[in-house]
Amino acid sequence: MTRFLLITGALSAALCVALGAFAAHALKSRMPPETLAVFQTGVQYQFYHSLGLILVGIVAQRYQGSILLSVAGLLMAVGILLFSGSLYALSTTGIRSLGIITPIGGVAFIGAWLLLALGVWRSNGVKP
Repeated sequence: MTRFLLITGALSAALCVALGAFAAHALKSRMPPETLAVFQTGVQYQFYHSLGLILVGIVAQRYQGSILLSVAGLLMAVGILLFSGSLYALSTTGIRSLGIITPIGGVAFIGAWLLLALGVWRSNGVKP
């Protein structure tokens, strides 16, 4: 699981750079500023949580076997898909009803961070 989290986090971060550049160069002239800001919010939160995936992967290597840390990583990945993905879709398609999905992703992010804290708190210390 730790390898999955580290690879997923790194690939997601790379995607953030590409999406940020795409927004700055290709979308800037095609979208109103408020719609572009929605897209950029998706990139920003995806980047934060890409780093979060890498962090969870590193912590999970230290505390191997923690189900809480594995679930934290999965929730973070789901949060990226739902939160950032819905903002990307909303801003590029104009379908406002996609905004209903965004808070679900936000709740996944909150749950992931809480499970990270709980997983470390409940750990038995460093394991080889």
